[in-house]
Amino acid sequence: MRPSFFHHLHPPTIPAAQARWRHTLGAGGMAVFLMLVAGLTGMLEMFYYIPNPKEAALSVQAIAYHVPLGWLVRNLHYWSAQLLVMISALHLLRVIFTAAYSSPRRFNYLLGLGLFILVILLDFTGYILRWDVDICYPLLTGTNLIKTIPLVGDFLFRIATGGGEVCSSALVRFYTWHIFGLSIVAVIMGVWHAFRVRRDGGIAVPPPDVRADHERISRNELVQREILAMFIAGIALILLSVIFPAPIAPAMTEVSALTGETRAPWFFLWVQQMLKWGDPFLFGVLIPLGVLALLALIPYAFPKPAKHEIGTWFPKSSRAAQVTVGLVSLAVIILTLLANAN
Repeated sequence: MRPSFFHHLHPPTIPAAQARWRHTLGAGGMAVFLMLVAGLTGMLEMFYYIPNPKEAALSVQAIAYHVPLGWLVRNLHYWSAQLLVMISALHLLRVIFTAAYSSPRRFNYLLGLGLFILVILLDFTGYILRWDVDICYPLLTGTNLIKTIPLVGDFLFRIATGGGEVCSSALVRFYTWHIFGLSIVAVIMGVWHAFRVRRDGGIAVPPPDVRADHERISRNELVQREILAMFIAGIALILLSVIFPAPIAPAMTEVSALTGETRAPWFFLWVQQMLKWGDPFLFGVLIPLGVLALLALIPYAFPKPAKHEIGTWFPKSSRAAQVTVGLVSLAVIILTLLANAN
């Protein structure tokens, strides 16, 4: 079989043990697939979406109810975005729990963490673009948290929202952030991240002299596995989009702006739960930034994994990083469940 351009994106061969689904969970390739689906469906929605406060929600309703197959495109865009957040988080955890962040992959680990943050921000700005009654509370809460930052809070608030009444005038600014400010950066960082995977030697494995299993598979077989995985994921995504439509609510007006649901998007529910405890700057800004800083410091501040354990699940030499990230993840899950139960 003559290699295509898609084949050349992969190394000629990779270790068979680290190519198995139970090792990679298919998370990296699945994240790329979901990003492509979200990008393509988002571009199709742009033909009908109107980024005007008076018409935005109505244009979303038109896409869902009047445009031929618009409901399917919108649902695919919504579910691919939600699953992308989950799969990106799973991919990050897989990298940490297999010690795949050590040198020479430390910088690429930071690129991946940056991509994860961009995915969350893209999901949040896309959520805001619905511009219905359910988005005003999280929009006000999120933007007001920016204003609590000492010295630069007001400046950052103006950059993010353009200033003025957020629930009546910030739509165009968030549309610009979603389409240009975040999407373009995410594409650049995504390509850079994939390039660094190849440059850093592909998937993380122990050095050849300490590796027990030397079996390798060709890129042809790897591509076949990826195509099969994308086909199965595509079918599942279509079924999910048909059975569970994306949320839609009445259009937001000045009268109805604060009558919608007082709940953050699911990926920010843990922050909403902490905000009930007190100071918004501490619980809404400092602690989330502290979690990100902790994740960023893992390749630098924690003990270096043993070479023979790199690329294996839960190596003993990186137990401190695993326990720390596991506890943080458990805390986020518990807070999310508590917020969802209230």
